[in-house]
Amino acid sequence: MELLQNLAAGLGTALTLQNLIYCFIGCFLGTLIGVLPGLGPVATIAMLLPATYTLPPTAALIMLAGIYYGAQYGGSTTAILINIPGESSSVVTAIDGYQMARRGRAGVALFTAGAGSFFAGCVGVLILAAFAVPLAQVAFDFGPTEYSALMILGLVGATVLSSGSLLKAIGMVIIGLLLGLVGTDVNGAPRYSFGIQALSDGIGFVAVAMGVFGVAEIVGNLEKKETRETFLEKVTNMWPTREDIRRMIPAILRGTAIGAFFGVLPGAGAAVASFSAYAMEKKISRHSDEFGHGAIEGVAAPESANNASAQTAFIPLLTLGIPASATMAMMLGAMTIHNIQPGPQVMVSDPSLFWGLIVSMWIGNLILIVLNLPLIGIWVKLLTVPYRVLYPAILVFCAIGVYTVANSSFDIYLVCLFGAVGTIFSKLKCEPAPLLLGFVLGPMMEENFRRALLLSDGDFTIFLRRPISLVLLVITGVLLLSILLPAFRKTRQKAFAED
Repeated sequence: MELLQNLAAGLGTALTLQNLIYCFIGCFLGTLIGVLPGLGPVATIAMLLPATYTLPPTAALIMLAGIYYGAQYGGSTTAILINIPGESSSVVTAIDGYQMARRGRAGVALFTAGAGSFFAGCVGVLILAAFAVPLAQVAFDFGPTEYSALMILGLVGATVLSSGSLLKAIGMVIIGLLLGLVGTDVNGAPRYSFGIQALSDGIGFVAVAMGVFGVAEIVGNLEKKETRETFLEKVTNMWPTREDIRRMIPAILRGTAIGAFFGVLPGAGAAVASFSAYAMEKKISRHSDEFGHGAIEGVAAPESANNASAQTAFIPLLTLGIPASATMAMMLGAMTIHNIQPGPQVMVSDPSLFWGLIVSMWIGNLILIVLNLPLIGIWVKLLTVPYRVLYPAILVFCAIGVYTVANSSFDIYLVCLFGAVGTIFSKLKCEPAPLLLGFVLGPMMEENFRRALLLSDGDFTIFLRRPISLVLLVITGVLLLSILLPAFRKTRQKAFAED
């Protein structure tokens, strides 16, 4: 009953004209950047963070959330029609989706992707709403000891489950932690600011995010040769047959369950969820020989998984204040920009924001299913715009946006610096997401770690004597030990090779 009352209150917030407009804008922008290869939700949210300063907090978060889950929809459109995944999580969709299009079944593939995305998105939001209150109640029992252990688990999970070399992922986390040390520590002592006044408050989150993700992504895409194999036939019949529906529904259900699980795991995200769902369908399907040649399960399962993952990724952020992915770290940055303390306090201090954001995801999923299919022709034509024309305009927008945050040209220099650093990392095949998580979680972990030791008079065993802290550290240890298992390493390498 309490859940229904909360959802009703959230519905009242989400249905205001202002929030509906920003929900639509977020979904539209999310679809747009999902269609454009190379410009993902992390880079887009990083670029738009300065623009949210003037918005009300609820409207800003609704828009940014719409960009995230909207990108999962948009990525499937180009994956199916032109064999170019707009999002990393749509790479697997392209395998069978494009083959369906070549066989004259583009409409059915798009319908399958839309139906799976809509169902999984709605279920993901329902899971988020159901688990929000009990998890928040548990979080109220968290002290500095538990939060320290939780953040250690988040950093280790982001390392183990990130793509690429484990050694490189560890290095990126360490660099992120070191960047988080710049500025003034919790006791007021300056650290690593090198006498530069602009660094006394630390390195700005927007500068790091926009440089490492936004600028570096654009530079990397400008270096690539544009190759586009466009599907020119008109999309006609979109209705699946009875056999399609019979095969589609179980795949959607399984993909939703897998995506919901991986969304909560730190560092996993939609890409890992979509691959895992595809791999499971291929293994258990009675039509495994069709995979790679236009199997409808190869579209239904990964699309359901990546959308369910996008929704449930909000669970640790909204209930515990811990981002599970780079995109959620961006959302955390947006919350702090608007002076919102992430975690269970949000549910008590600003329930209209908390439940309004959750309900807006339901509305957003409905907007996306109505918005995407009629605009397919426009999205395909948009891909004819050369990258060399599109991306410089985005860079100018980035520079203006970061300057308006504090009216400081120093921030623009920082963005350029981190853009260069991010480009170097990209060439070295270093995944930047662990860096951002280390940068965000590092100061929070240090503060809670110091507070825990202060309360225990420097006794490190306090982390083992507190039950919740002990459980979290045991899970962290299991994750670390799993790296040593050959089966885990083989599965991980296979997953990211496909991704």
